[in-house]
Amino acid sequence: MKILKTIDETKKELSVLKKKGKSVGFVPTMGALHPGHIALIRKCRAENDVTVVSIYVNPTQFNDPDDFKNYPVTLDGDSKILGECSADFLFLPDYHEMYPDGYTYFLDENKLSRILCGASRPGHFRGVLTVVMKLLNIVKPDRAYFGEKDYQQYLLIKGMAEAFFLDTRIIPVPIVREESGLALSSRNTLLDEESRKLAPSFYQILSSAESKEEAITRLQQKGFRVDYVEEGFNRRFGAVILGNVRLIDNVGI
Repeated sequence: MKILKTIDETKKELSVLKKKGKSVGFVPTMGALHPGHIALIRKCRAENDVTVVSIYVNPTQFNDPDDFKNYPVTLDGDSKILGECSADFLFLPDYHEMYPDGYTYFLDENKLSRILCGASRPGHFRGVLTVVMKLLNIVKPDRAYFGEKDYQQYLLIKGMAEAFFLDTRIIPVPIVREESGLALSSRNTLLDEESRKLAPSFYQILSSAESKEEAITRLQQKGFRVDYVEEGFNRRFGAVILGNVRLIDNVGI
């Protein structure tokens, strides 16, 4: 695996491969890799000649500075995982590479990004869409892979790619869960011991409740702080807080 730290070298490396007719797949991440990320990378490798993974903890999508500061950074472990997954390239930019303008230019959406997670995290999806557009313009992949745990994010990025006529196909990958049902997330590592035991109840209640109102009541009774439980897109979405850790999930209905 080759590590790329600048936009220029990334474009040069990939342009050579593209001229040879190689297809490029891309998995953008914020690191703290887990089996959910591995599922994205494996699907990417299966469908493309070249697999590029990026690790960049994007500050513009954090509406809470403490959340950004506490986000897990595990680069050594991540690099080992990527090597084991046979990723071809790791793109590892810094803020100055990604935001030479200081985030004076950004990309926004004014409908879907205002509900669900967007309602309680102002500016979050503006940061997500901006950084993903930048990454897609740098890597110019044939396909890019996103997990369905962040289903709202997936819909927004897919819509963005279509609205701006990008050549990249946005590919969803199903949620990877623990045996308990808990959706794998980098944030799970921030849960204390007591919260870790309680966390699987989130999925169990979200998937078994007869209505969103019942789900909210049962979650609160268990000790979760509920941000929202809503339904749409043939899914039930939920966001809860355990301690200081925010968890999201969704299930088909």
